[in-house]
Amino acid sequence: MKKLACVLALSGAFVSVDALAWGVEGHRAVGAIAEKLIKGSNAEKQVAALLLPGESLESITVWADSAKGGAGYTPPTEEMNAYTAANPRHSEYHYTDIPFQNEHYHDGAVGTADVDIVQTLRQAIAVLQGKTDPALNPNKLTRRQALLLVAHMTGDIHQPLHVGAAFVGKDGKFAVPKTHAEIDSLNIYDSRGGNSLLLDDDKLTSLSAGLIPGETKALPAGAQKWPTKPFHSYWDSTVVDYAMRRISTRTPEQFAQKVIDGKPLVSMNTGDVSTWPYQWADDALAASKLAYSDVTPGAIGKQVNRKGETYYTFGLEMGSNYPVPSSALANVQLTKGGYHLASLLQTIWP
Repeated sequence: MKKLACVLALSGAFVSVDALAWGVEGHRAVGAIAEKLIKGSNAEKQVAALLLPGESLESITVWADSAKGGAGYTPPTEEMNAYTAANPRHSEYHYTDIPFQNEHYHDGAVGTADVDIVQTLRQAIAVLQGKTDPALNPNKLTRRQALLLVAHMTGDIHQPLHVGAAFVGKDGKFAVPKTHAEIDSLNIYDSRGGNSLLLDDDKLTSLSAGLIPGETKALPAGAQKWPTKPFHSYWDSTVVDYAMRRISTRTPEQFAQKVIDGKPLVSMNTGDVSTWPYQWADDALAASKLAYSDVTPGAIGKQVNRKGETYYTFGLEMGSNYPVPSSALANVQLTKGGYHLASLLQTIWP
């Protein structure tokens, strides 16, 4: 955790405000940053041409999650249902599972898939560029669908756990599988993007009390013990919650304006835009190394889902100082997401 705190201290020149993160509020924050940055440009006009009445770049950033029927999102629309019917693997478009210890995303490597977030972003970018080669658009995305996916997944790919995945060896330590066959739930277990790494909510409550002095939290009504929270959920929601309660901004628009006013030094991408998803994935892998520092897998548990399938979970121990630097890391990644989305749109539509 000292390494994480040191890196984040050094990144202070990059951005100096806390951020929202990757739930509804966080995705909209990424979109709000980009929306402000492209104002008055040709990119703004091209985006507007693909929006429906009442939509904005900020609002459409949650469309792809709403299409999955996620809790907290708007109910799926007829348009969403048509998209999911034509894209039966759409839930896989949002992430890739590269072992977080690795340095780079490589096509065909352990954890990648032909429909993962890098490949989906490449496809959507090609569609927005007007490229008509069927090989570049195997899922036959429309230009509007491509924009909806780019707006959402540029945020997702900057979330460390959407790229860097943890695998646990039979010795109870984080492992690095060299082949997919090694992930056999005997020698190496898949944490399912951190969803099988479970944090004790009681422990999180005590940690947040140090982050936010004086805060207490009662045991949920009717509960006999504190529930557990997946580590992935911690990064999707709890980091957001901590960050929001520590700052005065309460809306994505307020946050976006505060970020832009701070003139953050964001490193922009180079080369052809088709390579940018690879660059973003590599950046997220670097961030995931920090996200997985100061956490340790614990006791294994055997679970059975509603389909009767067996999977395994692990208790996760978190360092006492983890919430503060993890919120700061989310800050850095989300700010990058907003600026990179704006840059991508302006590069596609100069």
